[in-house]
Amino acid sequence: MKPNYPKRLHIAQLPTPIEPLERLSKHLGGPDIFIKRDDQTGLATGGNKTRKLEFLVADALAQGCDHLITTGAPQSNHCRQTAAAAARYGLNCTLVLSGEEPSLVTGNHLLDKLLGAHINWVGSQPRNEAMDDVCAELRRMGQKPYQIPLGGSNVLGAAGYVLAMKELTEQLNAQSLNIDFIVFASSSGGTQAGIVLGAEIYGFRGQMLGISVDHPAEAVKTQVAALATAAATHLGLGQLSVADRVNVNDDYLGGGYAVVGQTEREAIRLVAQKEGVLLDPVYTGRAMGGLIDLIRWGAFTRGQRVLFWHTGGTAALPAFTDKLL
Repeated sequence: MKPNYPKRLHIAQLPTPIEPLERLSKHLGGPDIFIKRDDQTGLATGGNKTRKLEFLVADALAQGCDHLITTGAPQSNHCRQTAAAAARYGLNCTLVLSGEEPSLVTGNHLLDKLLGAHINWVGSQPRNEAMDDVCAELRRMGQKPYQIPLGGSNVLGAAGYVLAMKELTEQLNAQSLNIDFIVFASSSGGTQAGIVLGAEIYGFRGQMLGISVDHPAEAVKTQVAALATAAATHLGLGQLSVADRVNVNDDYLGGGYAVVGQTEREAIRLVAQKEGVLLDPVYTGRAMGGLIDLIRWGAFTRGQRVLFWHTGGTAALPAFTDKLL
C-alpha cells in the first residue's frame, strides 16, 4: 500500500528522536521504556499538532484562505500551535475557547496572546456553533477563513500521523529496535487514527494503546476507527478498516478533562526527576500515569519494549502550578 499524500508544508523539526528511559525503566522494574519526542517538533514549544498542521495549513493556503479558526479548551495545545502556524505563514488566527476568560494569563493562553491570536471566549455556547458564527462574521468582513476542527482531527490531520508511522518504522529498522507496544494519550482521535492506519500501511506489528484523557473507551474507539477508515479513503487506499487494531483504555479519566490528580502528579514528577523530561498535566501526564500503573500491576513485563509517544503540551504546566506543587 502506498498512500497518496496531499500537499504538505514542512513546519515540524523531523524526525523527532527516540530515547531510552533507562532510569525510569529500572525504577519501575518492568519493560524497557522508550520515548518518541514529539514535544520537540518545534512551533512554539512543539507537540503532536504540528504534524497535523503541515497538511491543514497547506490546504488553507491552497484554497487562498487568510484566516485560521480553531477551537479548544482554555489551555489548548492545539490552539497554541495553530496560532504559531498562522503567524509563521502570515495568516490571521481566531481561537474559540470554552468557558470564560481567566483572570490570570499563563501557559498556552499567554502564548496565544504573544502569537497574536484573536481569542473568543464562548462561555456555555457550543464551540462548533461559535466557530460557525465567527466564520460567518469574517466572511461578511471580506475575509476568507479556514476552519480547523478540535484537535485538528480530520482526514488531513490524521495524515500527519500516518506519515509519522513511516518515520517511526524507519527509525526502528535503522536501530534494529523491536517495539512491542506503543502507548499515547488519546482524545479527539486524529493522532490515534493516524498511528493505527500508519501501522497497517508501514508494517508495524506491535500493539498500540491509547489512554483516553476525557471520553469513554467505546466512544473513542468508534471515533478513531471511523476517522482511520475515512483517512484511508482520502489517501487513495480504498475501503481499509483497522478497527480491530484500535485499543483504548479509559481507566484513568480521574476527575475529568484537565483535572489534575495523583496519577498525573506522580507521573510528571517521576519522569522529570528520573529522566529530566517534562510531561504535561492534561494529556501526557495522564497517559504516562496510566502506563506506570499498568506496569505496576503486570500488564507489561520484563523483556518487553514499550514506546511512549510524547505528544507535547508542556507549555501548559505553569497554568497548573497550584495542582502540581
